[in-house]
This record gives sequence, C-alpha cells and structure tokens, in this order.
Amino acid sequence: MISCAEAVEQLWEYLDGALIEQDRAAIEEHLSFCRRCCGEVEFADELRVFLAREASEEIPDEVRARLITTLDGLGTV
Repeated sequence: MISCAEAVEQLWEYLDGALIEQDRAAIEEHLSFCRRCCGEVEFADELRVFLAREASEEIPDEVRARLITTLDGLGTV
C-alpha cells in the first residue's frame, strides 16, 4: 500500500494517464480509502479543466493569488 505522499507525488502523471499499470493500480487502491487524496485528485482534475478552458485568457490577479496560496499549502510550489 502506498502512502499519501507517494500518491500525491504521482498525481499529475496519474491524471495524464502516464503511469504504468502497477503504479496506477496502487494509486487507485490508495484513493479507494483515502478521502484526503481523493480531494487532491478532484481539485487537480478541476484545475486542469479550468486551465485548459481558460488558457487563452489572462488569469485575474485574485485567482492567481488564491491558486498560489493553495499550491503553497500543498507543498507543490
């Protein structure tokens, strides 16, 4: 069983479908019981959709500040 840290470390590769089957299965097993990491996956997936949709527009300063604060809290920046 993988830890939360291991799951989050592989989050973007998981969402991109870039993991080998064994790693994908390990993350999905972890997500089946970890509510915190499920929230991380949902947030990251929604963020990807938002950024893809709004890529042609400038992100407002207020949204950028909230995004940076959130990413800082996740330890990804």
